[in-house]
Amino acid sequence: MWKDYEIIATGDGMKLERWKDVILLRPDPQVIWKSSINMYDYKGLAAYYERHNTGGGEWKYLKKVPSSWTVSWKDLKFKVCLMGFKHTGLFPEQEKNWEMMMDLIKKSGREISVLNLFGYTGAATVACAKAGASVCHVDAAKNMVDRCKENIELSGLKDAKVRYIVDDCKKFVEREIRRGHKYDAIIMDPPSYGRGTNGELWKLEDSIYDLVALCEQVLSDKPLFFLINSYTTGLSGVVMENILRLTLKRPGEYKSYDLNLPTLENGVKLPCGNSAVYINATK
Repeated sequence: MWKDYEIIATGDGMKLERWKDVILLRPDPQVIWKSSINMYDYKGLAAYYERHNTGGGEWKYLKKVPSSWTVSWKDLKFKVCLMGFKHTGLFPEQEKNWEMMMDLIKKSGREISVLNLFGYTGAATVACAKAGASVCHVDAAKNMVDRCKENIELSGLKDAKVRYIVDDCKKFVEREIRRGHKYDAIIMDPPSYGRGTNGELWKLEDSIYDLVALCEQVLSDKPLFFLINSYTTGLSGVVMENILRLTLKRPGEYKSYDLNLPTLENGVKLPCGNSAVYINATK
């Protein structure tokens, strides 16, 4: 469980959060219910993200906010800051997946190589490296890969076996196939929409099946797991589970599940996307 993060209140398309000592108010499309309080008047609120009618938005500051600060999850540390498109550089709901992956790696009893595609700021990379795996971290944005390096160092893992790759994920996997490189585990956290290093258009629903099928070719003969995350509204975890079943066709466990976070409101949970995973039964 988090100590440096919590959701204080939700409603009217917004979520009020505490990131260590900084309180933020951010939009969330899943919050379609009414708020019981005026979150903009919440004592201690430091900044809120205001959407523009024409698209995008900007942060509005009510107090001085550090340019960046560090939050901890267990003994791992992550840098957060106010970024464009309402982000902070970390998705706290992923703790369920971090715990699962770390547990699988530790219990495997062997050296595990992980390919983390669309790795963003590298929280999953940090978790897997902490568990003892070697990780290849791939993202098309250099600043995100640089943040991953910072998070690795913040968590005391600068000597961990991590490769940092700035590249289009599909093109990188194609090259790995030609090179004959294999991985025991694959993590895929693709955006709903995006562009590669050369402006290649990515749309999740149109591209995910082919990419998973491509990645199957870089799985080792004894894979440990294959995890897909999605924040695309309307794309269920079962859809991604089906894609894993149809492309991998390997014996083992296939499952999907919702990701959510508790709030300080009585019984209210915030939905935060979903995941699907394949786990090799033989490990």
